[in-house]
Amino acid sequence: MYGKKRVLSRLGQNRGFFLNRSFLDRKRGQIWVETIIYTLIAFALIGLVLAFVKPKIEEIQDRSVIEQSISILEDIDLIINTLGDSGNQRVITLGISKGVLDIDGENDKLFFEIESRNIYSEPGKNVTIGNVIVFTEKKGRINEVTLTRNYKGEYNITYQNMDELRKISKASTPYTLLIANKGKDSLNKTIINIGVIS
Repeated sequence: MYGKKRVLSRLGQNRGFFLNRSFLDRKRGQIWVETIIYTLIAFALIGLVLAFVKPKIEEIQDRSVIEQSISILEDIDLIINTLGDSGNQRVITLGISKGVLDIDGENDKLFFEIESRNIYSEPGKNVTIGNVIVFTEKKGRINEVTLTRNYKGEYNITYQNMDELRKISKASTPYTLLIANKGKDSLNKTIINIGVIS
């Protein structure tokens, strides 16, 4: 009898042990499910924040690129206007991180074309900043911003001694431009030759 009670008591302990163990297993399972749910909620919130923040960051970066491009055109303009007599030349280092610089020898102008999320100026209208004309054209979610410095009537702009259009696009290494005064043309305009050294 005493032995039977002992066995039953052990069985009762074991049953309690198994009940406690299954309770702990359920508790652990619940913790894992909660952890996964909270992690998914955190990822969803991060995704929502990025969906709103990323376009704003890109807009700010694009605005900065446009302002740098205006600064580049102003630097080139300063060199052209202060070059002096025939035979003088100057070198400028030019880094393009976005957009395309066009040297238009046919129409005697320099211009940047940049696709941007930023509406830099009122779309459809020319805005003058110093000697640079800014034109923004809305194309869906993207804006095409054109920055132009027109030398028509002032200088005869050439690229590598030719009246042609040359596009200089973004590159990982900076370009080196050689800007030279080549004397007068038949219309008595100063010829400004722009060439890419590297």
